[in-house]
Amino acid sequence: METVQKKNIQNYVFGAILVLLFLLVCRLFAPFFTVLLWSILLYIMLNPLYKRLIKKLDKTKLKGKILQSIWASVFAISTLILILLPLSFMVFQFFKQIVELIRYIQDIFYAKPGIIHDVFESIAGFISDISAEQIRISADGIQQRVLQFLSSGVQGAVQFSSNLAKNIGSFLISMIMMFFCLYFFYLDGSTLAGLLKHTIPIRREYMETLSSKFLEITKNLFMGYIAVAVIQGVAAGVIFTIFEIKGALVFAALVFICSFIPMIGSSVIWWPLGILLMLNGELIHGIIFVLVSMVFISSIDMFLRPIFLQDRIKLHPLIIFFAIMGGVEGLGLNGLILGPMIVILFLTVLDIFLTEHKIEEG
Repeated sequence: METVQKKNIQNYVFGAILVLLFLLVCRLFAPFFTVLLWSILLYIMLNPLYKRLIKKLDKTKLKGKILQSIWASVFAISTLILILLPLSFMVFQFFKQIVELIRYIQDIFYAKPGIIHDVFESIAGFISDISAEQIRISADGIQQRVLQFLSSGVQGAVQFSSNLAKNIGSFLISMIMMFFCLYFFYLDGSTLAGLLKHTIPIRREYMETLSSKFLEITKNLFMGYIAVAVIQGVAAGVIFTIFEIKGALVFAALVFICSFIPMIGSSVIWWPLGILLMLNGELIHGIIFVLVSMVFISSIDMFLRPIFLQDRIKLHPLIIFFAIMGGVEGLGLNGLILGPMIVILFLTVLDIFLTEHKIEEG
């Protein structure tokens, strides 16, 4: 009896030590969670191509090992370039557009005050007409609000620029860390995956089910997001061309990239363009452009994304919608992937639990 009690005490103590060490390991890796997460996701997407290229290499020989390391380095660098080039292009074009917009508005405000007042008079009249005179606002009131908005917008842009400059160093460090993560994932991804599976104390077949589900979700989510971004980019290109926006293809490419940004999305591109049209004396043209962009570009993100992902991840659009919104709210950009993934993995684990305990659906 004493031996059994000692064994139980030892098990409890060992379990407590294991939990404590696990929490400490999580604490150690927590600062690098985002780097590890996106490295894993990018590795999953590009690994099939990498495997195809190194398929004929003899990894038992020195030459094969060296070539494998070279290919791993090439893929890691190429993956980072795939991220950095569009991101740099987007940031440059975005700030260029914002600077041009601010300068243009300032020129009009200070050089042509009469034109601005006429535009605001037209806007006030338009608002009064469409609201059946329920909303009354003067041109001076609109001008005051626009000036307040511009002032806060300029301050926000300056603050964002300073924060961006401060974070460039940490961003570069993250990119270097991502390079090493991707390099070793390409080189020893299967070994690391096997090690992770070994550390989770559940049946092998259940672990295989969860692993395959994780890979399937990752690929389908990525493809779903990319497909929605392509549709938004094409829609933006068509609309910008119809409204004769200069650099329509460039702005359409920016819409494609910005569609991955949570909550804001493509509106950071078409809103300034619409304001420019209005301030250029094309009030009705600009308002129609904003409304069309809102309906046929931004609404795609809210309504089409859940419906489009439904067929890929086999989940109801309403659940997908709240999974994405809740994920973004709680986890930021990571929530785009982790939100739906957590819900689907939960349902998978629940299904395994019900099967294990032979609990049938009512």
